[in-house]
Amino acid sequence: MNDKIRKVVDTTGFAQFDWQLERIVERITNGQRGILNNASQEKVISKCTDWKVVISPHDDYSYVGYLYPAVLKNIKARTIFLFGVAHNAKQLGLEDKIVFDSFEKWHGIYKPVNISKIREELIRDLPEWTRTINNNMHVMEHSLEALIPFLQFYNRDIEIIPILVPYMNYKKTSEISSELAKIIGKIVKKRGWEWGKDFAFAITSDSVHYGDEGWGGKNFARFGTDKQGYKKAVNFEMEIINNCLTGEVTPEKIELFTKYTVQEEDHRKYKWTWCGRYSIPLGLMTSYYLKNILKEDLEGIFLGYGTSIDHPPIKVDDLKMGVTAPANLNHWVGYTAIGYK
Repeated sequence: MNDKIRKVVDTTGFAQFDWQLERIVERITNGQRGILNNASQEKVISKCTDWKVVISPHDDYSYVGYLYPAVLKNIKARTIFLFGVAHNAKQLGLEDKIVFDSFEKWHGIYKPVNISKIREELIRDLPEWTRTINNNMHVMEHSLEALIPFLQFYNRDIEIIPILVPYMNYKKTSEISSELAKIIGKIVKKRGWEWGKDFAFAITSDSVHYGDEGWGGKNFARFGTDKQGYKKAVNFEMEIINNCLTGEVTPEKIELFTKYTVQEEDHRKYKWTWCGRYSIPLGLMTSYYLKNILKEDLEGIFLGYGTSIDHPPIKVDDLKMGVTAPANLNHWVGYTAIGYK
């Protein structure tokens, strides 16, 4: 039975038990800054409680804090397509195909999380050049499991379709997304499902990985590691978000995001270190094609941005949890939360 359930990889940064997450949510609610940034944004979000698509971080709960519920509490759909990062794709020689798993369930904090039957339909109907199945990749990868406890906290009966996105250039991303959207479109039309009500997409990515220490000998501090460098890096983050991820979803914006984050001469190499440099384009391009198929609008609403050093971390050491990396001017991570309606 255990071999049929995908277990938790990161039991330090993420909650694996219900009581851990419930204490964390209490601490976020009682101690963290508000979710909304201004009155006008509150007015917009109050009209939309059923996100069709979200972009969520996946770093330690202690660091990300309020951004998890800010983006995930308004996913009301039962069936959730999860688009995650394949951090170790190079180690397994994976690229140019989205990666499914074959587990029967995933670990949940209240009960095991069911895999939607849609996964098997996708595997059956997608062309072979677009997809592969690799349980080893899913067992090694932590990005999707970060979201599941919060999703299950708000809806005990979620079912998921886990998809990991390894190296691929923009052209390949667009081609695979088109095929994926066509099949998802057929599936949801056949079921009579509404986007946001019955199904939703959750794309996961941490934002910039910044600094000159603790990154495997690499220097990711484009603007330096003093306070001015930090400010410039955050301003550049907001430029990427505003230019690429908010407002109307278009191929031009998605390709621009790729140009910001991936080197043009080698798409396998970072230009600006967002680990979701493949998961975000794949997830958003699939959303773009699907909105055209379903003849729906899709608009990105900025919910918040934070870093691992711009607020006190949530206390978790008494919950048998901790942090998996340092947080200082020489080593910090950015976090972006966006909802699409």
